[in-house]
Amino acid sequence: MENLTFDLSARTVRELNQHLHGTPESLAGQHITVLNPDGAHNIAVGINAPVQVTVVGHAGYYAAGMNKFADVTIEGSAGTGVAENMMSGKVHVKGFASNGAGASAHGGLLVIDGDAGLRCGISLKGADIVVGGSVGSFSGFMAQAGRMVVCGNAGDALGDSLYEAVIYVKGEIKSLGADAQLEPLGEADIAALTELLAAASLHHAPQDFKRVASARSLYHWNADADQTY
Repeated sequence: MENLTFDLSARTVRELNQHLHGTPESLAGQHITVLNPDGAHNIAVGINAPVQVTVVGHAGYYAAGMNKFADVTIEGSAGTGVAENMMSGKVHVKGFASNGAGASAHGGLLVIDGDAGLRCGISLKGADIVVGGSVGSFSGFMAQAGRMVVCGNAGDALGDSLYEAVIYVKGEIKSLGADAQLEPLGEADIAALTELLAAASLHHAPQDFKRVASARSLYHWNADADQTY
């Protein structure tokens, strides 16, 4: 494996991203270490190659956004929109994540060791998100496909306007959003939780989680509902 270092105290985020936007063939097998990120925005966005990136410190907004194929580790915390619109690969935040983590992510795995802020997994479209801590209000809002695992607690309106995504919560749920409901945990759920917890290197009993899914009453417009569902 070829190891390269980008020190953002001496080089720009643009230079880093220009390197990471090289051809998949040129980047395959590289491990890029990013030093002194100091909360800079847009670190390691738009990667389309099987490359490893380690950010040594905290990242700002939209770190690892639009990720495809890459394995990105942030050894600190991440600002708003980490791994937003991710297509594949893995993004691992070893600290905390701010609002909108994994927003609109289509595929891949996002792991957050600490807590995540508001709207984690908003408009999720197929990715998997595993949060070692708790999530803020409106997490899973309009989540269309994919799976979320929350090992801590969930804030208000969890899963509001949920579609086919499923949310698993171990701790307390402050409230469920519109059209979200608790459902029995089945064998397929136990298998999914076992897989996702192992992928995130977290050790919890799958049987301790609650399943939140859609009641499907919002799938079609009801003209007679008088705006009440």
